[in-house]
Amino acid sequence: MTAPPRTSLYSPQMLALAIELADIPLDPGAPFFGDARSRTCGSTLALGCAIDGDGAISAIGMKVSACAVGQAAAAIFAKSAIGRDHDELKAAEQSIASWLSGGGKLPDWPRLAMLEPALPHSGRHEAILLPWRAALDALFKDAPSR
Repeated sequence: MTAPPRTSLYSPQMLALAIELADIPLDPGAPFFGDARSRTCGSTLALGCAIDGDGAISAIGMKVSACAVGQAAAAIFAKSAIGRDHDELKAAEQSIASWLSGGGKLPDWPRLAMLEPALPHSGRHEAILLPWRAALDALFKDAPSR
């Protein structure tokens, strides 16, 4: 019996996602800012965004200092964050955290399945959650930070 092929954590697909961050730079003029830091690996993510009249993200930019897994998660987040509000992001963050801890199914977030190779690497889980946590930090604030 042959073992199934191992999926590399830093696959070409994961690295390609990380490259997408070049299209999502942090805008220092963004009206709302949030940040998050991983306690397990020290990765950081700063997020600037604008929101529409309904409180949903209408523009986003990020500065990410993380491994390729954290960068890929940030790119996955950014491509689908526009139009989402605090409640949607909080629900997504909770379901992703549950999925990462083995307590839930794959959450309904576009392209999130591309991060499945990181599931056995618990040291990368907080890096995956950084963009959702930074966005929640930005949207939680009552007024622009400027």
